[in-house]
Amino acid sequence: MQVVRDPAQFPHLTNAVVTSGTFDGVHVGHQKILSRLLEEAQLSNGPSVVITYWPHPRLVLAPPVAHPQPLDLHLLSTLEERIERLADFGVDYLLIVPFTREFSELTSEQYIQQLLVDTVGTRKLVIGYDHRFGKNREGGFEYLQQNAGRYGFEVEEISREDIDAVAVSSTRIRRALENGDVSTANRYLGYDYTFTGTVVRGQQLGRTIGFPTANMHCEEPLKLVPARGVYAVMATTAAVTVHPAMLNIGVRPTVGGNLAQTVEAHLLDFDGDLYDQLLTVKFVARLRDEQKFSGLDALKAQLFLDAEAARNHLIGG
Repeated sequence: MQVVRDPAQFPHLTNAVVTSGTFDGVHVGHQKILSRLLEEAQLSNGPSVVITYWPHPRLVLAPPVAHPQPLDLHLLSTLEERIERLADFGVDYLLIVPFTREFSELTSEQYIQQLLVDTVGTRKLVIGYDHRFGKNREGGFEYLQQNAGRYGFEVEEISREDIDAVAVSSTRIRRALENGDVSTANRYLGYDYTFTGTVVRGQQLGRTIGFPTANMHCEEPLKLVPARGVYAVMATTAAVTVHPAMLNIGVRPTVGGNLAQTVEAHLLDFDGDLYDQLLTVKFVARLRDEQKFSGLDALKAQLFLDAEAARNHLIGG
């Protein structure tokens, strides 16, 4: 997949099949649209193009500071994760449009002419039933359908029935993860939810009780962290070795008060140094809530049970 981050550098195409959107998470609803995109591209022997935006439009169009409802935005995927998902899906071109105030002021007419026609060279546009574009989201399928002939491309809308049939939305996935329901989130995503972070030095308390952990710091502050608790995960190191692991998200109430929330993974069959390396975990199952124990001995006893439960979920014991 060719990734272009500046519309001015995009190679003008003459037979492009195009879709656009934020595609946060690239979930099964998005995959419906992408499947149709690739099908149409194959039928017309033309390239498939996805147009997406960064930063997330809501960050640019956020309510003013005095607004009673502060911006609450958590992303299912970082930009790099989104790129990887779209590449794996088989898209030919990804155009990442810098979303600015100036861009948000484009009318639907300007958006179509400047981006879809002049920049990309769209032959067919495939969109979801609720797709909106242009200043104040003024443009939609009806406008495109009425004016497609004038612009020289076809437009196809993926129906509400087709999208709703999979009963999924990014909002539903976020709510599931915020409740710790990773099985529902994974079903809606079509893959296991992932979290990547650089391993940083923590208090190294786990090492003292035989459960050393990798303290993960994610560079993307908007990346959604699931609910506090203990999870069974599969961990992939920078050396691309995969290990069953258990992951704790929480504030470690047994060892102290008022501690900052951490994301810490204990790899079940690993002995080595992961500091300053990237570690990626895939959430498979939630094992339990975060708990406060009477002391380190009680915590250690529970961690042995957690490790056994994680193994059962991940490798069958």
